[in-house]
Amino acid sequence: MLLSPFNKLTKTQENRLTYLLVFSTMALIICMLYLDSFLTNSVCKHGIVSFELAKDLKVSERIINSWNETSKISAGISLGLDFLFLISYSSLIAILIHKLNSHLWKGTRLYNFGVILILSLFFAALFDAIENIGLIQLLLENLKQTWSSIAYYFAVPKFVIILIGILYILFNFVYLLIKKYI
Repeated sequence: MLLSPFNKLTKTQENRLTYLLVFSTMALIICMLYLDSFLTNSVCKHGIVSFELAKDLKVSERIINSWNETSKISAGISLGLDFLFLISYSSLIAILIHKLNSHLWKGTRLYNFGVILILSLFFAALFDAIENIGLIQLLLENLKQTWSSIAYYFAVPKFVIILIGILYILFNFVYLLIKKYI
């Protein structure tokens, strides 16, 4: 049986870490949404996410050229904050999976799937960091297709892993409620 990286935490430590991660993730989301408001325009309809998923250098350049100086500074600060955010969100999703997994699936195959998903979230964080490096290079006017491709091809699996993690949490939470109340 696989072991969760959170296995050695006491319940008190686990709860404190969860509260810290909820608070830090929410605070970072609020900051990044504020910064993202400077990035959204007719070319970059979804803010930093449009930049992450540009894929093609021409699209990346169009996005950068659509930003004024304040927008470019906001993008840089947002990418810097994202290095904190990637630690916070991946750890939060991972510990929530751990909590549900330990409660519902200990000793089953689904438990092992949950542990694999927890470990995958740390790969998502690594992919996010690599993606950020590509985006920073583009923002610093190192305009090469390589950087647009790196950002795109690391952003896509990052988003997929995060989505699977969130869906796993939601389905397990609903299952827990059904099990408890029905």
